[in-house]
Amino acid sequence: MSREIVTNAIKEPLTLEKLYIAAKNFCVEASSLDYPELVGVTDGKAVGTFIEHRLKRYLSSRFFIEIGNSASGIDLPSPEINTDIKVTSHRQPQSSCPYKSSRQKIFGLGYNLLVLVYDKKDENKTSRLNFINCTFISKERTADFTTTKRLLEMIKDGANKADIAGYFADRNIPGDEITFDQLADEVLSHHIVQGYLTISNALQWRLQYQRVISLENSVSGIENYDYRK
Repeated sequence: MSREIVTNAIKEPLTLEKLYIAAKNFCVEASSLDYPELVGVTDGKAVGTFIEHRLKRYLSSRFFIEIGNSASGIDLPSPEINTDIKVTSHRQPQSSCPYKSSRQKIFGLGYNLLVLVYDKKDENKTSRLNFINCTFISKERTADFTTTKRLLEMIKDGANKADIAGYFADRNIPGDEITFDQLADEVLSHHIVQGYLTISNALQWRLQYQRVISLENSVSGIENYDYRK
């Protein structure tokens, strides 16, 4: 079995800044370990769950934190952290999350994301997980890139409620005419922020991260650390 990353540090309160620093350090340390239990495992969800559990234990050993359960829906649900952990392979950096409302695609998921991207290699009867990216996405930036970009353009061009509701219908946003009208009212009365995820319509949202992990820390609310540089 692979050994755990352990610490004797005195626990302290967790902040978003400390969370991101700890996650980056975890990636460095985890990349140095062997994982014989992962040899032959090709299920990305299984690998992701394995890493998430280890990261949660790593954080719990250092900080006073609240770990989420199925009821809370996200991994670190305390109001001051409000962050879900996503672990994905570099071959196709994406994951899923529960669909709650069509407005998530327009106004964001409602929580921050911590995304760890790894490259798994099996050799000499063990596995190595080389982490490539560690990215933090604030909840304000978790809407769909194309949808928010187009809405911002439409608002700038003077679009009205009917124009915006029609756009939602054309884009197959989940919902009916009443939903589109309500969303259009909300778009016109609230400030839209440019999102940077690619969110695909499905029974669950499919979140794609290629855009955010390629950013050079040029967008407020998104921090990306590339271990290859």
